[in-house]
Amino acid sequence: MSYLPIEDYGIIGDMHTAALVGKNGSIDWFCYPRFDSPSIFAALLDDKKGGSFCISPVDTSGVVLKQFYWPDTNVLVTRFLSVDGVGQVVDFMPIVGAVEGNENHRLIRRVEVIKGEMKFRVRCRPAFNYARDPHTLEIRNHRAIFRSRSLSMALEASVALERDGDGVVAEFVLKEAEQTPFELYGLTSGDGDGPLIQLGEIQELFEETVNYWRRWLSQSQYRGRWREMVNRSALVQKLLIYAPTGAIIAAPTTSLPESIGGPRNWDYRYTWIRDSAFTVYSLIRLGFTQEAACFVDWVDKRCHELEPDGSLQVLYGIDGRKDLEEEILDLDGYKGSRPVRIGNNAYNQLQLDIYGELMDAAYLSNKYGKQVTYGEWVNLRRLVEWVSKNWDREDEGIWEVRSGRQHFVYSKMMCWVCLDRAIRLAEKRSLPSDREQWRATRDRIYEEVQKRGWSDMRNAFVQAYGSDSLDASLLMMPLVFFMAPSDPRMLATLDAINQPRSKRGLVTHGLVYRYNHEEAPDGFTSGEGTFNCCSFWLVEAMTRAGLSEPARLQQARLLFEEMLGYANHLGLYAEQIGPHGEALGNFPQALTHMALISAAFNLDRALDRKGWPSPPV
Repeated sequence: MSYLPIEDYGIIGDMHTAALVGKNGSIDWFCYPRFDSPSIFAALLDDKKGGSFCISPVDTSGVVLKQFYWPDTNVLVTRFLSVDGVGQVVDFMPIVGAVEGNENHRLIRRVEVIKGEMKFRVRCRPAFNYARDPHTLEIRNHRAIFRSRSLSMALEASVALERDGDGVVAEFVLKEAEQTPFELYGLTSGDGDGPLIQLGEIQELFEETVNYWRRWLSQSQYRGRWREMVNRSALVQKLLIYAPTGAIIAAPTTSLPESIGGPRNWDYRYTWIRDSAFTVYSLIRLGFTQEAACFVDWVDKRCHELEPDGSLQVLYGIDGRKDLEEEILDLDGYKGSRPVRIGNNAYNQLQLDIYGELMDAAYLSNKYGKQVTYGEWVNLRRLVEWVSKNWDREDEGIWEVRSGRQHFVYSKMMCWVCLDRAIRLAEKRSLPSDREQWRATRDRIYEEVQKRGWSDMRNAFVQAYGSDSLDASLLMMPLVFFMAPSDPRMLATLDAINQPRSKRGLVTHGLVYRYNHEEAPDGFTSGEGTFNCCSFWLVEAMTRAGLSEPARLQQARLLFEEMLGYANHLGLYAEQIGPHGEALGNFPQALTHMALISAAFNLDRALDRKGWPSPPV
């Protein structure tokens, strides 16, 4: 096989794990039983030995491929249209049992013919533990049983399965209105002899799964423009929550490259404090407060496991584990992009900004959802005290550079946010705190950023103290109420960033780069694409500036609607957009979908000129 474009995939899952399904009907990425478990199918990272599970027409000549979600759900339909008929595969993972704690996670593929007839071919070849573990194969009673040293899986079918090396194949013809199911699930000791799943049971599971997603989405309070894209982003974010703990992963994949053939390949199947806090913010905006409460509870548990100096890690495993040491796999990588990594060494970096995002999420959760308890406040207060003593340190920053620590302006600003939201929360709830000392530190940070974070030469805020390089993270200044959106310094920074790279800006036709790698080395020589979340941050910064300058508001709308055109056919975004408009980086990325929701929410309200959000009170 060859590699599909990253944007040619959809995602299904049960909030324990997820699978990527290509437009060609092939599942090329699936970890089991959790997001961060070793892969079973990884053709996405090695098309020769990674393993896959493909269902497609035998004759693909002239077949038109179409893929869509069952409305308002994460149930995926891959349709094949030919001169002989119309067939489709309906893919989903039953959700109800998984949420309730049932460990028997199942992946169901229902093959159907709508019109005419179609001959299908099924190929299933797992490659356990990132293709490192061999497995045995036994076929009995329409059931293929794959056993490796650490995991056993069963594939059930109502058609005959034949051995094909260490995998199975089948060919069958379906006529109009006929269906046949396939079910993949994990085996425990002694399993593999029970009755086969029936079509009636498949239909019940399908309806339960559809109803679950629709019930959840019906809680959304968003009624504005671009609702379909906002809803899809919310469904993606919910899918990336690990139900047992409330942890939120950054993306369900590892090592999808930020540039084809380059080394910027990272494992995103973990929980970043920053990304999770942003996700909580966007879900709260839509009215989903339960997810915010679960995340605050997850963070509270981490506060009982602080580092020796009293700090939090940047990221954790979805079960709270702390050691995420990187390991290089012997896989070719997506289109030859190596290394393929599991683990993420950013866990031992210092990134001061995470405390600001965390405290902002806690503040908003308290305001719109469950109030912070005394025990949670004690832990949050401990973190605020740590920030008040450590905010002036150099760190690796939001972009996790591997070129050494600096005084990043974004990090300082978010330390200000941490103290500001803590002060507001303490005052609102009359919680015990050293507010006078916090105010003094908060104000000191503000004055220092205004003096040392500003460049007269660039007439803009810059990436780090002493630098003259721009950074897209500074678009967050008005979004977190550090700067008034109409402040001359903020408008100048916005204008500087919103210039083409030929003029030392960061924008190409509305698409935003994080920073200029030539001006601000980050430890890598390879380039990367534009960052989708930064493009939505630009939209929101322009939106807020547009309240005093209407022309900016109209430009914000045009930029936003142009960005919507870079989603894939299902409304999903990877981390980046490459030089040819292709998706790059891990997919789908929670941070991008968060930024889309926030931009849509605020742009819609600004266009209506009603209910515009004021600074937190």
